[in-house]
Amino acid sequence: MRRHRVGTSLYAGVLFVVLGTLAWASGQPFIFPSLGPSAFILAFQRDGNRTGLVSVVASHLIGSVAGLAAYSLLAGGVSLVADPTAFSAAGLRLVASATLSIVVTSWGMIATDTVHAPACATTLIVSLGLLSTPLQVAVIVAGVAVLVAFHALVLSAYHRATDASRTGPVDG
Repeated sequence: MRRHRVGTSLYAGVLFVVLGTLAWASGQPFIFPSLGPSAFILAFQRDGNRTGLVSVVASHLIGSVAGLAAYSLLAGGVSLVADPTAFSAAGLRLVASATLSIVVTSWGMIATDTVHAPACATTLIVSLGLLSTPLQVAVIVAGVAVLVAFHALVLSAYHRATDASRTGPVDG
């Protein structure tokens, strides 16, 4: 396990630099809290399995849509940027929105066999009104897609480089 420490840490940072640069250049929220765990998982496992990579994007898509639906239905106009007053209607709406989004996200990931736990944080970010406009949700999904696509590109380049460098005996 120790051998992964430096490489995993640096690679997770590289994945985040791509999205951070995109966020900085566009002024859009291409980086958000639940993307950190996704970057770590990709860096730690370094699995190029296409199904696994699709699951990361699909789960965040499910979480984003579920969060937006729950927020729109139950808590539109309220946001968890300050502690809500005890027993307030706004606080109850946020709790209901968060609860519904977790239920729908969990069900959706299990039903589609695209389980990726960080998507549950994404659904909360949206359902609690932190990033809850359709544009912000689209940026969230695009950010996850960029993260996964960049990771797949790096893995592909790495595999090409390491396979090309392995020269075996030549039959002649």
